[in-house]
Amino acid sequence: MKKSLSILALTWCLTTITPAHAREVIHKGDVVVVPLRGEVGPSLLAFLRRAVKTAESNEASAIIFDMNTYGGRLDTATDIVNALNQTKIPSYTFINTNAGSAGSLIVIATQRIYMAPVSAIGAAAPILPSGEDLPATAKEKAISYWSALIRGSASKNGHNPDVAEAFINKDKEVKIGDRVVHPKGAVLTLNAQEATERINGKPLLAEGVADSVSDLIKKAGLKGNKVTIEPTGFEQIAFWITALAPLLLLGGILGAYLEFKIPGVTWPGVISAICFALFFLGHYLAGLAGWEVVALFILGMILVLIEILFFAHSTIVFGVVGVFLMLASLLWTMIDRYPGQNFFPTGKMLAMPLLNMFIAIVGSFIIIALLARYLPRTSIYRRFALMDSNPPGPSLAGVPRQFTTALALTPGMQGTSVTVLRPSGKARFADHVVDVVTEGEFIGPQTPVTVIQTDGMRVVVKSAQI
Repeated sequence: MKKSLSILALTWCLTTITPAHAREVIHKGDVVVVPLRGEVGPSLLAFLRRAVKTAESNEASAIIFDMNTYGGRLDTATDIVNALNQTKIPSYTFINTNAGSAGSLIVIATQRIYMAPVSAIGAAAPILPSGEDLPATAKEKAISYWSALIRGSASKNGHNPDVAEAFINKDKEVKIGDRVVHPKGAVLTLNAQEATERINGKPLLAEGVADSVSDLIKKAGLKGNKVTIEPTGFEQIAFWITALAPLLLLGGILGAYLEFKIPGVTWPGVISAICFALFFLGHYLAGLAGWEVVALFILGMILVLIEILFFAHSTIVFGVVGVFLMLASLLWTMIDRYPGQNFFPTGKMLAMPLLNMFIAIVGSFIIIALLARYLPRTSIYRRFALMDSNPPGPSLAGVPRQFTTALALTPGMQGTSVTVLRPSGKARFADHVVDVVTEGEFIGPQTPVTVIQTDGMRVVVKSAQI
């Protein structure tokens, strides 16, 4: 009981750990460089917010976002835009090859833009995560909202709002004076040469072309040392955790199984707790889950423990409800819901989470079946099985083999369990306490048992109750 509660407490502590922040050495007046790579998602938002806060708190002279992204989630881009528009220090973006889709919205939220010689920005029309177009009504609403957002952001940061809106709205015409820069009919995408073209003395979008961040610093006339802020290890977890989800689920399930099958040893439960904690923490950082799913999982675990420890022979309600809550929390953690979609996920949203869950469960069943068949025969299992609590009285654990023979334990001999058999423990035969094991059956203490097989020091029993 105490060991189970300890494992539960460990799981809770691990899943509520706050990622540690790196301690970059930034001095007053330094130029802070923040790499923005890969998909635009909640983990990138968390990293960007930390980077901006670090730069501002250390009074950096400017912050440069070194961007190379094909885009990602527009809702996350919205949060990033809101964060950047509150920045108190001069902000720059160096488009290092790509600023596509949601990335273009982020670029507009910075005050100065420079582009690599071969680079592009634009094409931010909203689509579903599956790549399909939004339904007509939803698309109209999305374009209306994000068009207003990007226009406001562009105006605040000194960019042409028409150019910014054309990135997301194909029906937007860009006209400067009498010149039509971009006609209706397609979303706008600009290369470096087009974005830096000067019309009426002002660049269309970007200040200039730069070969690197260092070249940008030189051309922009920025002073101070260049300091780069990199994502921490915990922030990086969000980029690979979804790929490892089936393995983490498999490790968590197998660890929990071994925890209850091998008495006297704690490491399987610790491994299980770590696997589930990493699973939830990674998906939290990736923006796929909140702490409510952790609470749901913990509640399910508590119900399963109540079933095992108190109602093993009377009801299965607690166990069934607990397992259902745990599986539901694991599945819901992996679902990537798009804003405005129905509460209940669609088939495409469930496809990858269900595949991960299927791989983990089928793999667990196969490995558990193998362990149930072969683990009790191993010396490692018998060694740990003998570490269970030993009640007062003589025991045959570790005594010479001839003493076992003298006791003459034979199939059919009756005894009484002294400890819980799950599946190993101790039973009393005549005046002796013997280490025994079941074939997987859970038997409570003070229960009549019958010997069904002996193999040297290994005594296999079953419940003698009718």
